[in-house]
Amino acid sequence: MSRFATSVSRRATPGIPWLVRRILAGVLVLFLVSVLLFLVTQALPGDVARIILGKDATAEQVAGLRQRLGLDRPVVVQYWHWLSGVCTGELGNSLQNGEPVAGVIGPRMLNSFALGLISMVLILPLSVLIGVFTACHRDSVPDRVFVAVSSLFTALPTFVVGMLLIAFFATSALGVLPGVSNIPPGDLPWWHPAELVLPVTTLTLMGVLYLGRLVRASFIDAMNSEYVEMALLKGLGDRRVLFRHALPNAVAASLPAAGLVAAVTITGVVVVEYVYSYPGLGTGLVGAVNAHDLPVMQACVLILATAYYLFNVLADIFAVMGGSR
Repeated sequence: MSRFATSVSRRATPGIPWLVRRILAGVLVLFLVSVLLFLVTQALPGDVARIILGKDATAEQVAGLRQRLGLDRPVVVQYWHWLSGVCTGELGNSLQNGEPVAGVIGPRMLNSFALGLISMVLILPLSVLIGVFTACHRDSVPDRVFVAVSSLFTALPTFVVGMLLIAFFATSALGVLPGVSNIPPGDLPWWHPAELVLPVTTLTLMGVLYLGRLVRASFIDAMNSEYVEMALLKGLGDRRVLFRHALPNAVAASLPAAGLVAAVTITGVVVVEYVYSYPGLGTGLVGAVNAHDLPVMQACVLILATAYYLFNVLADIFAVMGGSR
């Protein structure tokens, strides 16, 4: 390689400064998210102290509880106190039951993480297998069916897909799977595989139908590229060209989309958990909103926003690495 080509390659490859700038930009975004989150939760209708004490509480009781909870302090002071606690791992106490927020959402976070992880473990290999298979049999009946089904399902909201699966598998149609994921408190989610099937299937189905189409398109582009044509002209076998040349490049081109699918999967668990009453962060967030439990609500949203940001950073890194190849 010439010196000029070497210098161009070095300039094209991102370094530590790019990653530092990306992380700093993400920290700024998360800070703005925290400000917006705190202001929105503060602007929710209803008095937290009145909700906790009930309608029969006197004005003096409500005022005393507001003072004990720090709700009578200026919003800026409340936000700084909350942000300082978040940075030190102190998320406060639930307004609903007085328990530490970390103890309330800890098991739910584990359940959501397990649901998202199992789904991604299935999404990635299935997307590659289906994408490569349909690309190798382009314009065949399986390929056309896959393109048509993926176009249909990716246009549907996640909760609609979940309700369709419930109607088919959990009602009188088949009735082979539970439509509600009742995992007892303290149990690990994989102890109840039947309750995991429909939530995991919903997330996996949406992820595979989206990512599989991208892998298919990337593999078709790779097979039509000059280096694959050159390899075929050199007399290399079809299988070697497939696995040694086309497949790695197609997968590398799809990695940024895989990071985005992971981000969407993490945030999509909110809808899926609500549909199946799965005891994760999603249902915890809905319950906190209904109970006006601001600390739990803020913690759930901040955790989901942070996870979404991290997977987006991962997708950006994959995209830059792929562009520098």
